[in-house]
Amino acid sequence: MNKFRVELKKVVDDSYDIEVGYELMDSLIRDIKEGLVGKLHKFAVITDSIVKDLYAEKVCELLKAEGYQVDLFVFPEGEKSKTREVKADIEDRMLEAGYRRDCCIIAVGGGVVTDLAGFIAGTYGRGVPFINYATTLLAAADASVGGKTAVDTPLATNLIGLFNQPKKVYIDIATWKTLPKRQIISGLADTIKHACIKDRAFFDYLDEHMEEILNLEREACEHISEENCRIKYEVVMKDERESGLREILNLGHTVGRAIETVSDYELMHGEAVSIGIVAEVYLAEKLGLITVDDRDKVVSLLDKAGLPTRIPDYIDREALVKKLYTDKKVRDGRLRFVLQDSIGSVKEFEPGNFAKPLDEDFVREVIQIL
Repeated sequence: MNKFRVELKKVVDDSYDIEVGYELMDSLIRDIKEGLVGKLHKFAVITDSIVKDLYAEKVCELLKAEGYQVDLFVFPEGEKSKTREVKADIEDRMLEAGYRRDCCIIAVGGGVVTDLAGFIAGTYGRGVPFINYATTLLAAADASVGGKTAVDTPLATNLIGLFNQPKKVYIDIATWKTLPKRQIISGLADTIKHACIKDRAFFDYLDEHMEEILNLEREACEHISEENCRIKYEVVMKDERESGLREILNLGHTVGRAIETVSDYELMHGEAVSIGIVAEVYLAEKLGLITVDDRDKVVSLLDKAGLPTRIPDYIDREALVKKLYTDKKVRDGRLRFVLQDSIGSVKEFEPGNFAKPLDEDFVREVIQIL
């Protein structure tokens, strides 16, 4: 019997730039003209039904004016559209429009858009380049940075996907002015999460400047955008594939994602994550990892931002406990939680291990009191 070894060692540089600023469409077009995606001339702009009229059509117009071939692919807004079925529908429409491997995808929108478009880019033609043009605070804080792309299923959220890095991310703060107040508030949950896991000084800044942030004052918005990128970069740079440290970015998400699903997405992502942060800070306090004072300060900051800090009455607590088992951190059938040991710090339980297994009954006690 003959054996052959296939040598496929790779050295890959997935580095990319994040540009934070106001009204960045001209910058996007200039970068493309200067070779951001090489010599590609076909662009599939993916967006949702709300962002279409606000920003995506304008991106298409600017690209067409420069002689590029552009098509707009729109899906219904909201988390319920982040599915395999919607992904397949967009892929079919791209195929019908003649798109092959000689194209680039531009995601224009919030976290659902960037997650879905990034996943499509990773599998379409076995991989095509993509660009993120983030139009929400949530996308700026979380979804457009780090390369995690995925869809949801009826059984779990974000478990079908891949790591896929964009060519560049544009965080256009000017687009936040068209966001409903509820979306601004929801987007602050991941910003507060970043402060909780990595930076006490940033936590204090948010506490002191929350009114300016909610009023979308320029200096405050630029500062939180830059701090979000810095904190997430410091984590992702050390653990791109979530083999250890990157799990700390899931603070609040074990309970939060379960609440989001059980609520049938009546709660927005950030609203659910806020409640998840509260649950997990209560778990940490009960375990003696964090002080009551720090626990209360975290809850108080979420309150100040206008985020919910209690589980709505319509949520079935037992259904919520069962849904926790769909979390991607579950190992060997056991629930695992990222937990703070102070504001600005996450407990490392063993070298490289930032999530602690907890008994279901212990978790249920906290779920019942919130």
